[in-house]
Amino acid sequence: MKNLRKEFPVLSHHTYLNTAYSGLLHTSLLDFRKRHDLDFYNKGGVFRERQQDDLSNVRKTISSFFGNSDTDVILIPNFSLGLKILLDGLDKNKKVLLLDGDYPSINTAVIGKGFEVCYASINATLEQNIEKAVKKHLPDVFICSIVQYISGIAIDLDFIKTLKTKYPDMLIIADGTQFCGTKVFDFKNSGIDILGGSGYKWLLSGYGNGFFLFNHGILDQITPLSYINMAAKADQNPSYTTLQARFECGHLDTLNFRSLQHSLDFISIIGVATIENHLYELCEYATKELTKLHLLDSTVIKRPKHSSILNLKGDHQLHQYLKEHNITTSLRGQGIRISFHFYNTIDDIEKLLTALHRYC
Repeated sequence: MKNLRKEFPVLSHHTYLNTAYSGLLHTSLLDFRKRHDLDFYNKGGVFRERQQDDLSNVRKTISSFFGNSDTDVILIPNFSLGLKILLDGLDKNKKVLLLDGDYPSINTAVIGKGFEVCYASINATLEQNIEKAVKKHLPDVFICSIVQYISGIAIDLDFIKTLKTKYPDMLIIADGTQFCGTKVFDFKNSGIDILGGSGYKWLLSGYGNGFFLFNHGILDQITPLSYINMAAKADQNPSYTTLQARFECGHLDTLNFRSLQHSLDFISIIGVATIENHLYELCEYATKELTKLHLLDSTVIKRPKHSSILNLKGDHQLHQYLKEHNITTSLRGQGIRISFHFYNTIDDIEKLLTALHRYC
């Protein structure tokens, strides 16, 4: 992993613990983006003639990255926009289960669309809370982040699979923005019906790209009947009237989406399993040492599994102190959020610990 650090020049002068805010741009991606735009610069509209083939290959790469499943892949600029379009296709009489305190782009979008909502609490017994809420409220749809953006609490994916088995008619929609790229994941066998994510965090793809994966037949279920009727009658090129076109309206930017493809290939060469093992070692060590300093919430300590995001007890003053020592973090919730990716090392954690000891 240390050899990969040269792909990220910022690491030579910063201890970057902030992937949950923004992933880093790597050198090979920058080189690709330069070549892409130079090609556009030299060829103009001729360059765009191959866009459909390029974007089709991007979809194939995404599908392969998440298990080479029989899925519908839709390209979107970001998760939040895709979710809003998706919600427009759901019957407003459906009841939606949310996590209280989940990512605002999820909860505000659902509430803003006028759905009846119910909640499960995010704490050490997250999975039990969800199951109790499902039994009590019998929601039609469950929408959640796989990893919580403030605390880093990760939902047990085996639990999701079991939940889907118990409640096969409940539509499960997940935001994987803070998850995808950190662990091996087989979408088809996950129990999740729809997975969305933005590429600018753990997938290291820059901004303006994301995706939604739909298990077989699900895209038909969430498409409004009015749209289906219009598409059947419209005398238009099919690219304007497919189920995917409701999301992929307008011209898609090949720079952004091929950047996503390039980074997925880059991550695949490293190996997601290798990344997962590395992150486990980093987080295990960080959790142990930060627990000694009493800087982690008991909710996180009690959980048997965690993500690569931790939230330290601290305020603006500590955040500023870390910033002055070239340690990049984020203020989130009531604390300071740190997050690790494969380019981080034990040395990075030691630098953080040294700074924390000096501050105390």
